[in-house]
Amino acid sequence: MPNPRILMTGIALGESTRWHDQRLWFSDWGAQQIIAVDSAGKSEIVAHVQTFPFCIDFLPNGRLLIVSGREGLLLRQEPGGSLVTHADLTSLAAPPWNDIVVDGRGNIFVNNLGFAFGTGAAFEPGTIVVVTPDGRSRQVADGLAFPNGMAVTPNNTTLIVAESYGERLTAFDIAADGSLSNRRVWAETPGDHPDGICLDAEGAIWYADVGSSRCVRVREGGEALQTVTLDRGCFACMLGGADRKTLYMVAAKWPDAMSGGERTGQLLAIEVDTPGAGWP
Repeated sequence: MPNPRILMTGIALGESTRWHDQRLWFSDWGAQQIIAVDSAGKSEIVAHVQTFPFCIDFLPNGRLLIVSGREGLLLRQEPGGSLVTHADLTSLAAPPWNDIVVDGRGNIFVNNLGFAFGTGAAFEPGTIVVVTPDGRSRQVADGLAFPNGMAVTPNNTTLIVAESYGERLTAFDIAADGSLSNRRVWAETPGDHPDGICLDAEGAIWYADVGSSRCVRVREGGEALQTVTLDRGCFACMLGGADRKTLYMVAAKWPDAMSGGERTGQLLAIEVDTPGAGWP
């Protein structure tokens, strides 16, 4: 594949890429900002979030949701820009909370790492909770080895989650009320620790990998179809653009991105043949 083009530099630590309202949105964890970028590379800071980590997605009505990972709160941005609590997750698990995906029915899935990553704490398996449109929250999955990026198929029937420590993508069936069942391995990713993910219209998944400095397209069962090789760790990816055939990636040098020093983060883009599908 050709080399991706650079749309933006000077990012501290980019994560949680989303395509919304004809722009690519992402969280800059190091700068504590949510940034939206158009196809020409013009960027706008749309929110400041005083927490770490924080991931984003959107309600069906277009409102921005933010996982305040350290506080265990799911925040919602109001039309004037203020942030209010959409759901309090503190009774369901201890922080840190991590990634989020909203399906087409308005069910909000949020995962929890299970242990305080980066503090020297011992590994513990993570969980997934659902916040339903009526505002109720409950746990729907457990035993996940560092749950990271999540995606939902276009028909709202399957949730796929990256288990970074498990070196795999794991799938669940989704019931109308947001319950998860029929857990199964969707694809093994031996040697890779998938982070952010997105689905395409052929049912394949692109996953970002920090340690291997690449973004890989894989089909169910584990066959790798395409690889974009980068010169730094890839944290998240999203298909967007007018025809959803642009693969956007946020990447940074690792572990430098956690040091608070030089901002090595980039937003990159490359054209692909198969458009994005599903959620996010």
